[in-house]
Amino acid sequence: MSRILIAGGAGFLGSHLCDLFWNRGFEVICVDNLITGNARNVQHLMDQNRFTYLHHDIIQVLEVDQDLDYVLNFASPASPPDYYRLPIQTMLVGSTGTHNLLELAKEKSAIFMMASTSEIYGDPQVSPQLEDYWGNVNPVGPRSVYDEAKRFSEAMTMAYHREFSLNIRLLRIFNVYGPRMRPKDGRAIPNFIDQALNGEPITIYGDGSQTRSFCYYQDEVEGIYRLLMSNLNVPINIGNPNELTILELAETIIELTGSRSQIIFQELPEDDPKVRRPDISRAKRHLDWQPVVDLRQGLTQTIDYFATLSNEN
Repeated sequence: MSRILIAGGAGFLGSHLCDLFWNRGFEVICVDNLITGNARNVQHLMDQNRFTYLHHDIIQVLEVDQDLDYVLNFASPASPPDYYRLPIQTMLVGSTGTHNLLELAKEKSAIFMMASTSEIYGDPQVSPQLEDYWGNVNPVGPRSVYDEAKRFSEAMTMAYHREFSLNIRLLRIFNVYGPRMRPKDGRAIPNFIDQALNGEPITIYGDGSQTRSFCYYQDEVEGIYRLLMSNLNVPINIGNPNELTILELAETIIELTGSRSQIIFQELPEDDPKVRRPDISRAKRHLDWQPVVDLRQGLTQTIDYFATLSNEN
């Protein structure tokens, strides 16, 4: 039986990974300090065999008695309001936290996966973004606390690979969505759905012409699993290449919710990317992976989840 440690395992994406690996027979150790995660996301696993929850901040050294086969670093604030609110913690979790987990993986001779992000490409000057694009990041702007933390964590992960021959996986995530996102997360899909369900104005920053590419969580976790089980030690984009504008997204959510919400426009935040679209040729070729869930299908399931939360409240 393989044993996997998932830091950030009570977060939106981390908790779905806990489910996936537990359902596939792994022993799962979920580590989270719940700054942005929620114990509710893994509550259904708490009393199960092969699942352990550790309340821990990876900025502090983590000691694990058991052997480990895999160490996954998904621990970080991931939405702009969170990392604007927690700038120092975001930088520390990407630097000191990553270092602590790399040391743990080295000690246990475990495969280490770093969950990086499309944000390392910054406000890209090429589209779609290939893994060998170096990006266009403002190193001192307000978003830099997240962008540079992830760029640093990638560099440190590769340093451990070169210096210690640590077996690593470098994952670059593009705009994942689905159930277990927080209603007021700060990212487009949860914001728009929450506003639409409550009949509030839907807030678009800028004129709505900026683009994003949204990947449903089921597709994302399958891609992550295939990457982890591969032998690839190079960066891999795991995302959905179907690009649409933020205005189109808002209009689709209004339609699917049957909302009467009006769209309002506010000033675009500094360094907000104008385009975002992954080139997934590498994932297709080496992992035989590409997303299969249609945006409208994924949005409908996400809307149903948010509606259930509203009913509970």
